[in-house]
Amino acid sequence: MSSTHNPGRVAGFWYLLLVVIGPLRLIYIPEKLFVHGNATATVNNIAAHEWLFRFGMVSDLVGAVILIFLMLAFYRLFKGVDQNLAVLVVIFGGVMPALISFVGAASDAGVLMIARGADFLSVFDKPQQDALAMLLLRLGDHQTTAAETLWGVWLFPLAILVYRSRFLPRFLGVWLVINGFAYVIMSLTGLLLPQYQNKVFIFSQPALFGEMALMLWLVLKGSTPESKANNPSG
Repeated sequence: MSSTHNPGRVAGFWYLLLVVIGPLRLIYIPEKLFVHGNATATVNNIAAHEWLFRFGMVSDLVGAVILIFLMLAFYRLFKGVDQNLAVLVVIFGGVMPALISFVGAASDAGVLMIARGADFLSVFDKPQQDALAMLLLRLGDHQTTAAETLWGVWLFPLAILVYRSRFLPRFLGVWLVINGFAYVIMSLTGLLLPQYQNKVFIFSQPALFGEMALMLWLVLKGSTPESKANNPSG
């Protein structure tokens, strides 16, 4: 069955593309350019690898657009199961996180202006400029921590849809619920007890593979709503 007649596989490929692009700004660039506790070294790294940092900004924007297409693909797949829940998936999983990504890209643009030494910042000395850039980067980290709540919440309606559907295995729905709670707990820990954030992240790893399992299932096997499966002419 071709992907054009298999909405599950369409969603799976959008999901796969998001998984490929997402780590650039969230993981690779921080590890490559950011020096913990050293604002000057971080800003110098960004200035020396400006295009890498710019690619990270672009990846945020592209990822936000892909996220919208992914949620629309999920809506198409699950609207026959429960349209209201499918709408919640689009809002919590697509629209709101995408907006946060656009704000994050704008914040990174501010960091880049500081790293390039914008003329209007000459009223600040270099250590002050570096500290301001680090503040923006730290705010971006907190923004990501807060966004983890949305990363978790959208999985709850999706999990119900997967569980209720007759065209996806129910264990994926159960795993997605656990995955959702893991993200919410990670977010709350980062906001309330940040000293335990890394430990919670490590313990949450098995739960966080729920989304990966769904993505792989959709890419490899695809899925078609029963109404279409039972009525090829529809």
